[in-house]
Amino acid sequence: MEKHTICVLQGDQTGQELLDEALRVLDPSVIRMRSLAFETFDLSLENRRHTKNGVVHDAAGRILETGLGIKAATITPGDPDDVGSPNSLLRELVHGSVILRTGRRIPSVLPLAGVHAPIAVVRMAVEGAYAAQEWREGEGLDEIAYNKRHISRRSCRAVAEFTFRYAHNHRATVFGGPKYTVSPVYEGMFKEEMDRAANKFKSVRYNPQLIDATYALLLETSGEPLVIPALNRDGDSLSDLVIKMFGTIAGAESVIIAFDDEFHVKAAITEAPHGTAPSLQGKNIANPMAMILACAALLSYIDSKEAALASRALYESTLEAVYNGIKTPDLGGQATTSEFTDEVIRETRGKLEVWDALGE
Repeated sequence: MEKHTICVLQGDQTGQELLDEALRVLDPSVIRMRSLAFETFDLSLENRRHTKNGVVHDAAGRILETGLGIKAATITPGDPDDVGSPNSLLRELVHGSVILRTGRRIPSVLPLAGVHAPIAVVRMAVEGAYAAQEWREGEGLDEIAYNKRHISRRSCRAVAEFTFRYAHNHRATVFGGPKYTVSPVYEGMFKEEMDRAANKFKSVRYNPQLIDATYALLLETSGEPLVIPALNRDGDSLSDLVIKMFGTIAGAESVIIAFDDEFHVKAAITEAPHGTAPSLQGKNIANPMAMILACAALLSYIDSKEAALASRALYESTLEAVYNGIKTPDLGGQATTSEFTDEVIRETRGKLEVWDALGE
């Protein structure tokens, strides 16, 4: 039996508590997968400082070997001379060029009017505003701040290729795009790669829009499934908006994806898009949906029938738990974190047992 090793990246505060809780759903007695192995890396702020980010380098190196990682929310210190953001460093070290976040309807939770089908944001995970060189010159009112950004054609192509493949697989429309009219050289490169991919994937509906129009038109969406490509900073803000449109930022997972030379998935790191929520630490009331869905998403990147079934069971069970009234306080319920996870485990076991009885 081929082993699939998942690198578990521990974090801080409530983020770590939710990771511990979510990992319960990956127990072989729940998902019927004996092929999973786990290796743990302590990415807490304390250990990152102690190892001078050495633990992040170790984790990234192992993820490049196994292709699989799941991460808890971590603290990013404000001091620029401190250890910085582990997320940013991880993306750099594993050559992760795309972040995928999908907003989807949560049964019994009221979304923004008009929103019905899933909306996926494919964010360029590198370069752009977050890798820009910055400096200032002059004094007083004559002081000028400069920002030197760059994007590469390789990164643009990675986002474009993945966007259209994802849209094809999910029968969705590719919608939105960069503000190339204002920045024809810089953002124009991204538009060129989107148009190139559109010509390659002719069966996928392509509705390009400028980023500002994308925001406006999202509020008038007719309910069709969409996939929105975006530059790094645009995708950062856009993905938070999209997930919140469906009710809560704790209701969807985030996936960092690295590709091979043919732009096929080489490694995936899943996580919750929310932060460490220190005010909820130790209270057992935080919503574990995003971390459980991160487990489900990670299984979808394992090429096996049992992984595909387990992934589907976890997705369905998580959403059905909410539909059945098992809700944490952020969704208007009274369930604890562990009670919600218990319900997902119960549902998942049941589904896999029934599917097995039906020969699926």
